[in-house]
Order: sequence, then structure tokens, then C-alpha cells
Amino acid sequence: SLALISFSPTPEEIEITNIAKQIASTIREKAREAEQDPKVLDGIISEVKEIGFLQMEEPERCGGMEMPMLSQVQVYAALAYGDLGAVQSFPGLNDGASLLRVLGDDAKEDFVQSVQQNGTTIAFIDNSAHNHGELKLKKNSNAYTLAGSSNPVRLGNIATHVVVATYSDDEELVLLWANKETNNWNTERGTYYVGLEEAHLARLSFDSQTIANTQVIATGEEAERIVNEANLRIYLLQAAKQLGIMQASVDYATEHTAQRKAFGQVIAQFQGVSFRVSQMVIETNATRNLLLQAASAVDEGSKEAEALTLTAINRAHKGVKFVTDSAVQLLGGHGFVQDYPVEKWMRDAQAQVLLYGKEHRFLLERGEQIISSLKTEVQV
Repeated sequence: SLALISFSPTPEEIEITNIAKQIASTIREKAREAEQDPKVLDGIISEVKEIGFLQMEEPERCGGMEMPMLSQVQVYAALAYGDLGAVQSFPGLNDGASLLRVLGDDAKEDFVQSVQQNGTTIAFIDNSAHNHGELKLKKNSNAYTLAGSSNPVRLGNIATHVVVATYSDDEELVLLWANKETNNWNTERGTYYVGLEEAHLARLSFDSQTIANTQVIATGEEAERIVNEANLRIYLLQAAKQLGIMQASVDYATEHTAQRKAFGQVIAQFQGVSFRVSQMVIETNATRNLLLQAASAVDEGSKEAEALTLTAINRAHKGVKFVTDSAVQLLGGHGFVQDYPVEKWMRDAQAQVLLYGKEHRFLLERGEQIISSLKTEVQV
């Protein structure tokens, strides 16, 4: 059974979230322009970095803030209220920070020192779900050889470091890292998705790169544990960003329908419109509640953390598609015009879901957990 929680933000969380909301208003103003040229966000990124928002997930060992997950999801939701694509363009350790957070004091010193360099941006290539793509890892006597291309990855075009979780030719999961100083890779940009244009999406291709043993973070069951625990954190942070753009879509569509008239009356008064708005609100609130519950469970180290996280990201994936698509529909013909932000939010939402795994993936993972649990209970 899933226990309910009573959530009330602390004064510190309220203060830092309000700062994020102020930045979000500036992001909103520049979002459309940033889709064509991400450099217009440089000033905002500098402000976000100075405040410490880029270091929230990083462990203190790496100079980060090591903030609780519950606090982080509130900040990211507030920032993404401005624009999801813009927030996904932020450089830094990003998903790699969650890996470092899980590793803690067990993180290899070479890895820590390398990513602590100024200007580091990590792209995380996660093939742990046997989604190998064209990326091949061959085990040699004292090293590995990495060859082929990855799937499109966020920040791939500006990455100084990559962390890769993939299976070697002997079907053992290997978690490794590489950087531009010791390894070479090519970035292949293209129109992979119609959204998240600012997020520097790119395929990374490796031409038989030698990966030394010192670049291996973990292998086998230990690698699976690390990647699984890190992914729980990554899923929640991504779900928080999706929640932000869901709330933005709800607010924008509600305001629009409350002001615009058709056939002599405000369109919000039409039954079909009010029904759709209600669905959007319900979906957004349900996602928020599941997200906060999962974040609290992760912070507490609860045994329910994984189940709650998979439930939250699944609902966020379904919700962000439904809510942003509904916002476009409620604006009618205006919804597809670039003078209004909802068409961009819809495109970004679709790209976000493709980038981080369609919702059925999380249903499968949760189903496997339930079946495994039932089998264990029967054996007992």
C-alpha cells in the first residue's frame, strides 16, 4: 500500500522557489528566440549558475549543494514554468550529477577531478535497458573498445564529458566515462525531434575508442545498482520539469478561454471546453502529488521509492503530452501559431517523452517489480 504524505514547503523552499519563478518569467520572454539561438540564454544561465541552481544535485564532494530531492523538484518545476526547452539547455553535470550523488565517496578520484573542471558539461548515454542502438562495447584483455553511434542525447552537442551505461559483448553492463581530453567522438546533429531545439540534442559517434580500466566506474551488478538508483533521481528531476510546463499550459489555456468569446459568450462556459480544462487541472495536480510523494520517499530512503518514482514519471509522461496537446486545442487555430507559446510547449513535451523513455517502459518496469514481489511472497 502507498502511504499518503502531508506536504508543506519550508520557508527556505518557498524563498528559493520564488527566486526560480522570477527567473522563469525572464526565460518565458526569451524562449521563442532561444529556440533559434540558444546563446540568448547565456545571461540567464549565468544567473542560474551564480544562484547555485546548476549545482543542486551535485554532491558536496564535487562542490555541489547536495539538496534534498523534494526541494529540487519544486525549483525545477518553477523554472520549467518559463519554458521546458530552455531549462533543458542548461549546461553542467545534469544527469551525471545524479550518478555522482549515488556514488558518493565511492566515486573514483580520476572521475571526480575530471568533472570538477570549469566548463564541464556531461551527456549521459543510458543503454542499460538493452537499448543498444548502434553503440558497441568490446571487452579486451585490459581495456574496452567503444565504437558506433548513440541514440540522440541531451547536451550531446556541447558535452565535454560523456558517461555511458551499456552492455559489453559478453552481456555485462559497464558504466564508464570519457572526456574530450583523452577520447575523441563526433557529434551528429539533425532533426531528431521537432522540439527541445535548445537542448543541444546530438548523436555521439565513437571510432573504436580505447576505454582504459581507470575510466570504468563499475561493472555487472554494481553497475546495474548504480544506474538504477541514479535513474530514480533523474526521472524525478525530469518529471519536475514536465510538471512545470504542464502548469504553464493549464494557466495559459485557462486565461485564454476565460477571455475569448465565441457565439456571444466566453468559450470557457462551453461544456466541452470546461470539461477539458478540468481534465488538464486534474492531470497536473495528480502528477504533482505523485511527484512530491516519490521525492519524499527518495529522500527518506523508503523501500517504496522505486515504485513511487516509476509511477510518477509514468504519470508525468502521459500528463505532459495530454495537457500540452489540450492547450493547443483549446486555443483553436491560435494554438498552432508561433505568436502563442503553447505549440512550442507541445513540441517540447513530445520530444521530452521520446528522449527519456515512453511511458510504457515504466509500466513494464513496475510490472516486473510487482511480479517479482508476488513470486517472492509465494515462495515464502
